Amino acid sequence: MLLKAQLVSVLLYALVLAANAHMAAWSRGMYCMKGRGGENNMNNNLPVNPLVDLTQKDWWFQHYQGCDKEPPPAGDYLELPAGGSFTVEIATNRAFTTFGHNRNFNGYFGGPQELEYTPWGCVSDPNLHTPNQDSAPGTVFAISYQNSIDKVTPENLVVFTVRYKTPWQRVTSYDVPKDLPPCPPGGCTCAWGWIPMGCGQPNMYMQGHKCIVTGSTSTKKLAVAKPPVYCENDRSKC
Repeated sequence: MLLKAQLVSVLLYALVLAANAHMAAWSRGMYCMKGRGGENNMNNNLPVNPLVDLTQKDWWFQHYQGCDKEPPPAGDYLELPAGGSFTVEIATNRAFTTFGHNRNFNGYFGGPQELEYTPWGCVSDPNLHTPNQDSAPGTVFAISYQNSIDKVTPENLVVFTVRYKTPWQRVTSYDVPKDLPPCPPGGCTCAWGWIPMGCGQPNMYMQGHKCIVTGSTSTKKLAVAKPPVYCENDRSKC
């Protein structure tokens, strides 16, 4: 039985390595963690697919591949402690996270631990779209005070935290504003977002999480979301 288990682990690892995948933020509150249609795929990489050449309707919360219809189990949330921080696992595949079946695959990087590079110096596996951590453009979490993902719109989905120089390592934490207000009954809907800068095609990534703000008594309201403005070369636009 031990030999059989080891063989299964080796085969799974080989399958994971074969999929030179992109990245997603894994949490117990995420949509599409187990796959689709009631499966429980320990080798699931569906949420990491880049969103390219799609209409807004189709890329919104990965609708085109049905991930918006695969919520986490009832009661499972990504918890956001007001004034504190929360942690997710950025990885190419469920198998490389603590939600997989083998902790031996949980390394510093959310994929193969020996980084592979393109001839022009970009990390290609795991596909981080960057030559190094300092050049990673950053990732964000946004929140909507809607307990149904179907009611989330670009106007009510507001970025509340940014982690610079990500994605890079698997275990990644984000800060939560101390006055982020509590969620309504049934929780909020959050989204992780990432737009690479260089090292491949300018894909974008968006994935859903059921989330809940903890330890907050704030009565503040979030403003209507606005499109981001690129201001790296002109801070006056920020």
